[in-house]
Amino acid sequence: MKIIIFGLGNFGMSLAFSLTESGNEVVGVDKQMEKVNIVKDKIAHSICLDSTNELAYQALPIKQTDIAVVAIGENEGAAIITTAIIKKLSDAKVISRSLSPIHDTVLNAMGITSIVHPEQEAAQKLTDKINLKNIVDNFKIDEKYSISEIKTPEEFLGKSIKDLNIRSKYKLNIITIIRTNERVNLIGNATTAREVIGIPEADTIIKPNDILVVFGRNDDISKICQSNL
Repeated sequence: MKIIIFGLGNFGMSLAFSLTESGNEVVGVDKQMEKVNIVKDKIAHSICLDSTNELAYQALPIKQTDIAVVAIGENEGAAIITTAIIKKLSDAKVISRSLSPIHDTVLNAMGITSIVHPEQEAAQKLTDKINLKNIVDNFKIDEKYSISEIKTPEEFLGKSIKDLNIRSKYKLNIITIIRTNERVNLIGNATTAREVIGIPEADTIIKPNDILVVFGRNDDISKICQSNL
């Protein structure tokens, strides 16, 4: 997809790199040349301009863009004006970063349905990881369900998925297993590598240091992480 990101702060820059790595054509825009220079060799194109100046958009492929992300994080007024100009000049889907509840209200009034709060979301994700004992990472599907990576409880080691009967006993589905394998390289040194084993079979045996990727209700994931089993 063709994506323009307005604002190359920490959030915008990280997003630009991630989207580029996943195969998208990304244009980064910022009014500070030093930030433009940082990304210029790492994404498809970068431009230094003031996104609150409608005339400056003549330098952008705004009409050919699939998605426009307003990632401006220091100036709420600039973010709102930028969003308004994009809505006026393009039919692209607009994803806008919000800096406050009032900002949310304005974006909703403008018809923006994709609103992100990166600081809040990062804080919530960290809170979930801290609160859930033995959790490695967590992706919340909605308010009830998540996909989580959890450390394998000792009681699971050496048992098969069928023997554990996790779906019936814990109301969770194991999507896959991330396994740490030790390998010897060409010069004879031992190295470790994480490997996703795919969809596990019923007779798959759980090994030490395995990370279980599970899907289920947040309450059930919390219980399996916090209990001693």
